[in-house]
Amino acid sequence: MDTQETTRMPLLGDLAPDFKAKTTEGWLTLSEYGKDSWVILFSHPADFTPVCTTEMTGFAKRKPEFDALNAKLLGLSIDSIFSHLAWVRNVEERTGVRFNFPIIADIKMDVANLYGMVQPGVASTVAVRAVYFIDPKRVIRLILYYPLSVGRNMDEILRALKALQLTDRAPVATPLDWQPGDEVLEHAPETMEGVDKKLAEKKPGLVDFYMVKTKVE
Repeated sequence: MDTQETTRMPLLGDLAPDFKAKTTEGWLTLSEYGKDSWVILFSHPADFTPVCTTEMTGFAKRKPEFDALNAKLLGLSIDSIFSHLAWVRNVEERTGVRFNFPIIADIKMDVANLYGMVQPGVASTVAVRAVYFIDPKRVIRLILYYPLSVGRNMDEILRALKALQLTDRAPVATPLDWQPGDEVLEHAPETMEGVDKKLAEKKPGLVDFYMVKTKVE
């Protein structure tokens, strides 16, 4: 366990709590697994269930896109390692898709509780559909939670990851419904001197001092 004590659900900007866990690809430590890369840590309620099967299949099919973004996938559910292995094998036999990323066997709920994935108001014996975006410095950058009955949107997960990476390399923000290649927004000035400077620049994308559209390659 990390030296950081976690007494609450991790929040944006927190150091992601470290852990060591058994997975379908052997024992794994988060800090080592995510070294120099992003980690998309996601939980599902249970093996051999319909919505979870579609989601895990979706992650597997689009893993090359995450690889291209230097992001590693890491699944989790409160099932045994034997259940995971049987499910991976069954899905591959039935659909031809192999879950090509490690899945944590969290039967004691250690990791799920550490990350607030077990929410008693929904269910006390399974994890909700959580997604944690963890950057190469092991900082939590984005968190998504879905209830048991609603499957995730893979396009949105990839879009959000691309937006985070873009705003890390350029001092901009992404607007509503942003997609790669779209215009982005410059940060608004925080002083009157900055307001005057922004207005004096008269950039083509100027709407007003607080909204300037621009492009980032």
